[in-house]
Amino acid sequence: MPSSISTLPSVRDLLSHAVEAVGGAEREGQVRMAEAVAKAIRTGEHLAVQAGTGTGKSLAYLVPAIRYAVEHEATVVVSTATIALQRQLVDRDLPRLAKALKRPLGREPTFAILKGRRNYLCMHRVHTGAPEEPEDTGLFDAFAVSRIGREVKRLHEWSSDTETGDRDELVPGVSEQAWRQVSVTARECLGVARCPVGTDCFAERARGEAGRADVVVTNHALLAIDALQEYQVLPEHDLVVIDEAHELVDRVTSVATSELTTSLISAATRRCGRLIDADIADRLLEAGDGLALVLDDLPPGRMDTLPTPLGGALTVVRDAAHGCLTALGSERKEDIEEATARKLARSLLDEVHDTAVRLLDAFDEDQAHRQDVVWLSGDQYSASPRPPALHVAPLSVGGLLRERVFARSTTVLTSATLALGGAFDTLARQWGLPPSPKPTVKAEGTATDKPAPSDDDGPRWSGLDVGSPFDYRKHGILYVAKHLPPPGRDGLGERTLDEIAELIDAAGGRALGLFSSMRAAKQATEELRDRVKHPILCQGDDSTSLLVSKFADDPRTCLFGTLSLWQGVDVPGPSLQLVIVDRLPFPRPDDPVSSARQRAVEARGGNGFLTVAATHAALLLAQGTGRLHRSVTDKGVVAVLDSRLATARYGGFLRASLPPLWPTHDPKVARDALRRLDAAAPA
Repeated sequence: MPSSISTLPSVRDLLSHAVEAVGGAEREGQVRMAEAVAKAIRTGEHLAVQAGTGTGKSLAYLVPAIRYAVEHEATVVVSTATIALQRQLVDRDLPRLAKALKRPLGREPTFAILKGRRNYLCMHRVHTGAPEEPEDTGLFDAFAVSRIGREVKRLHEWSSDTETGDRDELVPGVSEQAWRQVSVTARECLGVARCPVGTDCFAERARGEAGRADVVVTNHALLAIDALQEYQVLPEHDLVVIDEAHELVDRVTSVATSELTTSLISAATRRCGRLIDADIADRLLEAGDGLALVLDDLPPGRMDTLPTPLGGALTVVRDAAHGCLTALGSERKEDIEEATARKLARSLLDEVHDTAVRLLDAFDEDQAHRQDVVWLSGDQYSASPRPPALHVAPLSVGGLLRERVFARSTTVLTSATLALGGAFDTLARQWGLPPSPKPTVKAEGTATDKPAPSDDDGPRWSGLDVGSPFDYRKHGILYVAKHLPPPGRDGLGERTLDEIAELIDAAGGRALGLFSSMRAAKQATEELRDRVKHPILCQGDDSTSLLVSKFADDPRTCLFGTLSLWQGVDVPGPSLQLVIVDRLPFPRPDDPVSSARQRAVEARGGNGFLTVAATHAALLLAQGTGRLHRSVTDKGVVAVLDSRLATARYGGFLRASLPPLWPTHDPKVARDALRRLDAAAPA
């Protein structure tokens, strides 16, 4: 990281100027975070920052990042996990900040948003049309064909008006089937030099703008693609800020996961069928048929060993795909139509071949040293049949992040939830960082209360918990229902349902129910709608965004759901004064990736449950608990109806991952507090 004597104002002065310009109030945690980010930029030492809701962390990292970009004429990458935060940064935070910093920096900072190529309209596809994909059963449905046709027509009309070609700017949106007709993946793209409309390419234009910008906002998926590919996707940068860093491992894992299905093999065969000898293409089609017969006889779930019939079928698929690739030959001078067909065929053949190779290689090592986990999904006998699919995912992405992210650029990782169990090392290990080389800096009143062990091996980094402006102990209660029996496998028990009903009655509605499964959420909704006088909405009744809006608009309403509600609800004020958690959110025992990761840790002599399952639960529980306080005036109760949080040995680790709410096991204390809040709330 370059350093020089700067003539620009200090980070502290720029932050004060920016906060005043946007009409905000400077916060101690925000100042500490901004100065820590500035130090990381100076020293090149990576930084993990836990910044609670209300800290103003976006400004805290954007101000020093922009200062660095302007001073050194460099590009800074900011990566997020969600579209919502991307839009907040690009549509609100960065425009206001750029105007505010124009005078002190001597020029207005620039910014751009960059997504994967598939998110942009491909004008070559628009002009030439997409290849037929008859394997998609929706295309045989007359209504579906009509709907897709209307959507594609609308996309063609939009292509003449849009300036960006960005799918997210098309309102209302279109189905994935329709978008496929006018977009390409990076593998399918002809490239600027060969494409007849390359000079008008929206994706290339976005990349060009990103290369000239001071700040490029992207997502964790594209960050992972940039790390995985041999070619560069993101512009040159030596500073990256990873916001919503608690989701980094899952997003990178998703990008690094491959899938093999018989329909993919069939599509690859059709794509290359007219370009190579029919006998060679037929071998691949026959290999796909053979794989289908084998998969039909295998039970869904994780595979610890490679069944002999499957190994034989995958070998035949691999060799047949390789034969097609060889027959297809290298790129040559040919007309654009021929070049496009060849590129599309090669894209699918590469995917089939490489995935088959990876599936076969996944079983080479002993369990302690394996790099991938394989599983079979699908249920062709259910009411909603899904054809079998083979999946292969990395057991760890730490090595990838360490070599392709941390080794290349100074990295700042931030989120409201990073210090699990009171320390950053839990997530740092998943990121591929060594235990922190010096004591983690502690903010007053936070859970981070002990230094991590020292280890000089690997990238240097430090952790900082800047706390939160919220007074959790005065404004929030953590009620753990210690008297309830541990949750069972047969759904919610009667005592748990009684507890939920009593809490909702005491709160006068105002409840967000976070359940460990959709089945539990629906059971609670069905059984309690007749028992409580307040309306209960359930995830799935309508779009999640509409349900959250209804919940926010009517304080007496309750909202029950799972997964996305644990992290996606931002409802400040009296509409949300009770968060109910039915059980600790451990991963499902049959989840192939988490169970394989747990077993791999145990094979190396570690504690797989604490390293994988408890970490997953701590992260999600902290995120769910965080739904209660979204502003400094919010008050309420988090009710955890799983007694294991109070009684199990791992309970202390989970509790240390949560905001420091005032704890109680007494249901009367929780209900009385809720009644007082209900009485004080606006009518």
